[in-house]
Amino acid sequence: MAKMGRRIEIKPSRTAGYTCMCRAASFMEKNHYYKSDDYIAPKILPVFISLLLKLKIINVKRGRLSPKGLYEYVIARTKFIDGVFCSVISKGFDQILIFGSGYDSRGIRLLKKGQKTKIFELDVPITQTAKIKQFKKRGVTVPSNVVYIPIDFNKELIEEKLKKYDFKPQKKTLFVLEGLTMYLSQDAVDETFRLIYEWGDQNSEVVFDYVFSSVLRGENLFYGEKEAYYTVKKAGETWTFGIEKGQITSFLKERHLELIQHLESKELERQYFTDENGDIIGKINGTHCIVHARKI
Repeated sequence: MAKMGRRIEIKPSRTAGYTCMCRAASFMEKNHYYKSDDYIAPKILPVFISLLLKLKIINVKRGRLSPKGLYEYVIARTKFIDGVFCSVISKGFDQILIFGSGYDSRGIRLLKKGQKTKIFELDVPITQTAKIKQFKKRGVTVPSNVVYIPIDFNKELIEEKLKKYDFKPQKKTLFVLEGLTMYLSQDAVDETFRLIYEWGDQNSEVVFDYVFSSVLRGENLFYGEKEAYYTVKKAGETWTFGIEKGQITSFLKERHLELIQHLESKELERQYFTDENGDIIGKINGTHCIVHARKI
């Protein structure tokens, strides 16, 4: 695997922390369009941060912390991937591999008693350790079929780590790359999708999101683009990879995948933030798209 680590190798990821804050704030929402089901997120955050979110002293919907429409995007992405996650578990998939899992808690929230799907979370030790420490501190029980795999992307090969932790090749697998591809190099993207092709069996699935290549060029074509790009750059976790608008089908075909669903901001707004009168309740940042695909 090509090198992926930068700041996140030595400090917990700021963007992962932002996503966790968004999920925690969303869980506290009263408006059902904004409310999501991540009841674990408030327990991962320090208690005083959760309290500030609850009192609306920290506002992730608007203000310095949140570029326009990014909070709404995180909510929509969380709900969409939750749905895919539950779907593959109900279909009896053998395993789920989450790349760069950050403060994800789906293995705890969405696995029901008796379900056998094994969840593997792959991430840098510092972020993963911070999450596990909070789980222990807050009394969160982790199911036995959730496996944490710490990895130094600069020094260790993903394949070797997967073998060590008993991830099985050629099993029906869901691969999750949430909030990840935009931080990788082209080589790292190619290597990651090569691994997905080689390790998943026929009809394995992948869900990921990406930014448009034009965003990296600073063309400022989309709602909230300028603020979003500046925010991640300021956090020291600049976006480095994108896909040209309209090229997702060819991107997938080159990697032996076929499209199940592709959602840009307008589709996400229709699906998650449109009321019964057809009015848009929340506008979504236009820089990102979500992809659900199947191995062929």
